[in-house]
Amino acid sequence: MGLLILLLGGAIALSPLTIIFLTSLAPAGKTATPDFSLSSLTLDNYLQAWQRGDFFLAFANSTFVALSVTALQLITASLAGYALARLRFRGRQTLLLVILATLVIPFQLLVIPIFLVLKWGSLINTYGALILPTAVNGFSIFLMRQYFTTIPIELEEAAFLEGANRWQILKEIMLPLARPALVTVFLFTFIGEWNDLFKPLVFTTRPELTTVQLALAQFQEQFTSNWSLLMAAVIIATIPVVVLFLIGQRQFIQGISTTGLKN
Repeated sequence: MGLLILLLGGAIALSPLTIIFLTSLAPAGKTATPDFSLSSLTLDNYLQAWQRGDFFLAFANSTFVALSVTALQLITASLAGYALARLRFRGRQTLLLVILATLVIPFQLLVIPIFLVLKWGSLINTYGALILPTAVNGFSIFLMRQYFTTIPIELEEAAFLEGANRWQILKEIMLPLARPALVTVFLFTFIGEWNDLFKPLVFTTRPELTTVQLALAQFQEQFTSNWSLLMAAVIIATIPVVVLFLIGQRQFIQGISTTGLKN
């Protein structure tokens, strides 16, 4: 009975995606209606959407920005998370609370001061405007800190006895053991940056800096009435993050399940 309910729930959840996919394969001007014929399916919409939306440039920009932000967050989250988990210094808990407090502040609330800082640094309409504002993330730091606390401290003590320093312990012991958490941070960050429309919309105006989501928004304005072409563009923009999640889902689940609320 439980399996049947899960299958029913999965079918309901996937039904909109199925309609989107079938509509993307429909001839121009048609949608996946009950009288829709499977024999008329075509891949022409994907080729037209790719060319008309200039998605090659958008994919290149989004990939570069997402990977850059992800790399910076992995570095900052690993260093800060390890310090908060293992180092004993005055104000450590207060600092952790401040980092957690940043999670409740919407990014849109900070857009004006961030814009002024970027303008002061002559970074508007550059890749820096798309990368630097999210190079550090409180959730990523908290996630890494929580995972590091689950690793037995005896491993570090043994390494200290062998003459290892903090940097060697972090590089050779902690980070390899924290691979599930690193993959989780990677997936969260990359997918979030890939789907971000706000930063490209506010901080850039140059066409050569167009990202996938901005290209998709512009594409939607041009082809609002052509549903098959629009759905093909949506599928094109979605495929990379779906594939990435499927590749890293096992590590992602492990990273989430082993990251508890340990003090």
